[in-house]
Amino acid sequence: MTDVIIDEQGRPEPVLDGDEATTLRTFLDYQRATLEWRCRGLSDEQLRARLAPTSMTLAGLLKHLAWVEDHWFTSVVARSPMPAPWTSARFDDDPDWEWTSALEDTGEGLRSLWSTCVERSRAVVEAELAGDADAGLAAAHPAWGGQGYPSLRWVMVHLVEEYARHNGHADLLREAIDGETGE
Repeated sequence: MTDVIIDEQGRPEPVLDGDEATTLRTFLDYQRATLEWRCRGLSDEQLRARLAPTSMTLAGLLKHLAWVEDHWFTSVVARSPMPAPWTSARFDDDPDWEWTSALEDTGEGLRSLWSTCVERSRAVVEAELAGDADAGLAAAHPAWGGQGYPSLRWVMVHLVEEYARHNGHADLLREAIDGETGE
């Protein structure tokens, strides 16, 4: 496998010659780094900026993707209870709680929450892949109230898709905030 190449935005390029687990991890890390880049250097107010007609914000994206990380890797894959702040979240009162409550958070707090969730997810993936990576990728995990059992492979591909879709939103929001465009 080749050395990691970091692009001009500080993102690790996905490997070209890795095994399946390495390829999935590096594509996911590239997408994570893209979100970090799109939110980098912005003030709290800028992270809360909206682009009409949507109510979506970069602050909301950070908190939503932090929740997504913990939901899929901590809850579904590791089968562990959701950690704070999700345990005290008011999802019953507001199904979009992670999006709306992000407007009350600081940028530093949101970045820290997201980063913590990403690191927790990486640890779950490493634990699952320890030993036989192929078996780890294929291991089924309960989801959807026990109605389905996605593999770690499925969860990782889903997270690449989730980030890629939301990074498109982040590109539009960032350009509206300060004119900085993505690729």
